[in-house]
Amino acid sequence: MEDFDIELDEMELVAAAVGYYSYNNINKQPRHSLSSNRPNYMTELMEGPEHACREMLRMDRHVFHKLCGIFRQRGMLRDTAGVSIEEQLGIFLNIIGHNERNRVIQDRFQHSGETISRHFNNVLKAIKSLSREFLQAPPVNTPLHILGSKRLFPYFKDCIGVIDGMHIPANVPAKDQSRFRNKKGSLSQNVLAACTFDLQFIFIYPGWEGSASDSRVLKAVLDDPDQNFPHIAEGKYYLIDTSYLNMEGFIAPFQGVRYSMHEFKGAKCLPRDVQELFNHRHSTLRHAILRTFYVLKERFPILKLAPQYAFQVQRDIVIAACVVHNFIRQEDCNDWLFSSVEEKILEEEAPEFDDLPDMQSGSPSKEHMGMLQRDSIATSMWNDFLNEWNEW
Repeated sequence: MEDFDIELDEMELVAAAVGYYSYNNINKQPRHSLSSNRPNYMTELMEGPEHACREMLRMDRHVFHKLCGIFRQRGMLRDTAGVSIEEQLGIFLNIIGHNERNRVIQDRFQHSGETISRHFNNVLKAIKSLSREFLQAPPVNTPLHILGSKRLFPYFKDCIGVIDGMHIPANVPAKDQSRFRNKKGSLSQNVLAACTFDLQFIFIYPGWEGSASDSRVLKAVLDDPDQNFPHIAEGKYYLIDTSYLNMEGFIAPFQGVRYSMHEFKGAKCLPRDVQELFNHRHSTLRHAILRTFYVLKERFPILKLAPQYAFQVQRDIVIAACVVHNFIRQEDCNDWLFSSVEEKILEEEAPEFDDLPDMQSGSPSKEHMGMLQRDSIATSMWNDFLNEWNEW
């Protein structure tokens, strides 16, 4: 009888344990669920002060809502059970705008790591699909920035933008690290970018290894029709620096001559000859791409560090960041970051010897045409400069 009571007690304990386990599985809340009396993070952000929204989402509230509206109207993203499109985009912007780990985002948004990762990738794909719409060829008309300046017009009336390389820290497997190690010894991807004088990206080509020279990347793009580099109308051109080859459609400064804006300050302010004058004004115009890079990286600090993602995702993040950058510029030209950089003078590094272009890599006829165009602009500019000086 006692044995039977002991067995019964053990059976009751087992039954009780099973019942407790079942009850908790049926009724337990997700690990990162919100309490019933606490509004979720995005609600707090949307109803809170503007500066908090700007800080966390890297854009003003009305721009954020406009972007969400595009995704919703086009069916590119969908509201899911417990995760709205606003929250999905918020997750993505929190990650690229603060370079925070999944665990931090889990705690902030009260979702599992799998949910955070899934929505991040969905939004990344959606934004990348907008690249053709928001990364467009520049208009053929003279940019207003040039048209309104006596120092730049009519000399640069046919200039449509600026091209340069941008190094983004990269996280790559050990077997690839030698190719991605740049001249500074750090791992990076070399990103070819073209931008307008309105600080918008025209073209972006990420993914090249950090050891690749700028001129090699540009040549590869121009030689490959599948890259869809915007057609350059006859007579039009981009400004480039001395790490590229001066040729038709691309005008570089004179080598071995003062160029950077800081070199013309103080006692050395005035250009002393035709080449220095051209370089000074070329540098003034080309400064647009330095400001564009500055705003992009300040808005999305993930581009300053090597993120722990597969390399293809790292490439796509660069494209997505540029798309969002352009979207903000178009929707809010007075955005705080764009406003802060308008008058900022940014220093650029002088190209080193191994940055210089391979003079044998270009077409002699195209190179000759580029030099003729540059010489014509420089001569006209210098003659007018002398006339104005004599009038004084």
